[in-house]
Amino acid sequence: MPVKLDSKLPGDNAEARIEIIPLIDIMFFLLASFMLVSLSMVNLKSVKVDLPAAATGSADNSKDMADISVDKSGSIYLDKKPIGDNELVRALLAAQKANAKLRVMIDGDRDARHGDIIRVLDLVRSAGIDKVAFDISPKREGAQPQGAQP
Repeated sequence: MPVKLDSKLPGDNAEARIEIIPLIDIMFFLLASFMLVSLSMVNLKSVKVDLPAAATGSADNSKDMADISVDKSGSIYLDKKPIGDNELVRALLAAQKANAKLRVMIDGDRDARHGDIIRVLDLVRSAGIDKVAFDISPKREGAQPQGAQP
């Protein structure tokens, strides 16, 4: 007796179906992967400095902002690149010509001298930029201000 190879079950449909649930799972996985990779690729434009803490303040990450860092030795960095006083003014003037809404964020190390920060502020203002902000780190709960007696 010959074997019958073509056996159709009753109610079996010959049409092809696409299962959409596994496709949705794969798309969510890919979306999450791309989001995590893009977040890890964010290029920080500032030099690592120990920022002072403050209880108030808000983050402002904008593309029309130049980032100037001052480390504890008084060295100046524009977007992570070391720069001198005259070069800083020239670079800010050029950036302001390219973007009239240019703002400056100054990151000063906690141990930087006050005079160094004011010197940088003076250089920024001499370039004609009046919109200046100082970067801070959020204050940790229960932390005493530096120099405060308990």
